[in-house]
Amino acid sequence: MQSEYLDYDAIGLAELVHTGQVSARELIDTAIARAEAVNPAINAIVLKDYQAARNRASRSVRDGANSFGDGPLAGVPYLIKDLGAPVAGLRMSMGSRHFQHYIPREDSPIVARSKAAGLNIFGKTNTPEIGQMPYTEPDLFGPARNPWGLDYTPGGSSGGAAAAVAGGVVPLAHAADGGGSIRIPASCCGLFGFKPSNDVQPQPLPAPGVLSVDHAVSRSVRDSAMLLDLTSSGHAGAFSRALSEPFTPLRIGYMAEPQLAAGLSADVKAALDDAGKLAESLGHHVEPASFGLDFDAIAHAFLVMWSVLAEEIVLQADKISGQKPKRGEFEIASWAMAHIGRSIGEKDLPAALELQRQVTAKMDALMTRYDVLLTPTLAAAPFKIGAKQPTQFERFQMGLLTAVPVESLLRRMLAVSAKKAFDWAGCTELFNFTGQPAMSVPLYWNARGLPIGVQFAGRRNGDAALFTLAAQLEAARPWFNKRPTLIAAR
Repeated sequence: MQSEYLDYDAIGLAELVHTGQVSARELIDTAIARAEAVNPAINAIVLKDYQAARNRASRSVRDGANSFGDGPLAGVPYLIKDLGAPVAGLRMSMGSRHFQHYIPREDSPIVARSKAAGLNIFGKTNTPEIGQMPYTEPDLFGPARNPWGLDYTPGGSSGGAAAAVAGGVVPLAHAADGGGSIRIPASCCGLFGFKPSNDVQPQPLPAPGVLSVDHAVSRSVRDSAMLLDLTSSGHAGAFSRALSEPFTPLRIGYMAEPQLAAGLSADVKAALDDAGKLAESLGHHVEPASFGLDFDAIAHAFLVMWSVLAEEIVLQADKISGQKPKRGEFEIASWAMAHIGRSIGEKDLPAALELQRQVTAKMDALMTRYDVLLTPTLAAAPFKIGAKQPTQFERFQMGLLTAVPVESLLRRMLAVSAKKAFDWAGCTELFNFTGQPAMSVPLYWNARGLPIGVQFAGRRNGDAALFTLAAQLEAARPWFNKRPTLIAAR
């Protein structure tokens, strides 16, 4: 099974179990062996629950696949992101020293639905502290690394999940997206990353206004579609059916604007042009378009909402962990963002939510002219690990301003922090802000062999149409068997 494991997606592995060609125990043993082989290099898995997963699989051998329930993915190995998706009895550190001993007592809805689908959870994946950064370099666990280049970031905040899938440990893994955290690592790691409409999935974290959704990063489109069928409410196979819908030409708006980013690299522009030509070759109509939005105002509103969430998780951490938060238990950037939330976030929140309503209405109007938008996922290729970390001087400033919170200086710090984050990862947040579905599709690799995804966004609750397009793109430009050298050599 070791040599064949990478040849199957989750649906394919489940079929092997269902037909008796492979046992659930063989599957989990293979996944664990791959994890042990590659995780020392990529640091994707930060909690191992191997024996419990083996025990579940052994019961499956004795009692049949129904020991995992009747789910279509019964026995398939799975990993949960160590942030915002509690698994009963397993630590949920959220990449933070404060939460490193916190053990939830109940499964979150997405975890319960994943278990009902038959997935065999055997570990949790690396994330930045409280999911704040678009790269995965927590002080607590150290950086996750990109299998396509170990010196490069796998993105974030679902960076460990994407590294594990690209590393061949699992065919798909749980991820969550509050500002791009499914699509960013999917782009960095050459995977398919689908962010559902904001009301399709339960929120992974309590948030003012709806920003975050749960789903997964995967190697195949059909795995993503089936999992969304199984974990969402009221869709009953709609996303899987969409993969075989008859061809209908789409009107695609080609958005070359950098949105919240400063500009787009030559690699990204080449990836966008390539995707536009591919879509046209498939019979779709692609034309240049513009958002016509005030992205400076959107950036501020988005970060105001994010800062209020940071305050809830950090400064009110005792509501989760039962322990009062202390400065030394959090990274300075998280501590500073939480204080911004306390000092100015709550004050500016009503205006931010009103802007969210207005921008959503404008995007709804734009989407009457287009079926789908083609945009960048990221402004540039993956960067080297450590390149975006706060400098020593920035850390000093953050510490000083949290001790002496002067509002005007906090606002300046927020603007500077936003520019540093959004310069690279500023092309995904809009669709969290508006609630639209969006996906990063792995169609392009640059001259250094690093993946560069492109993003397609659809109408609110138009998730099925995006899956139809994804299936067409996957058939025209297959990526499933593209593997990083690190993995191909093992």
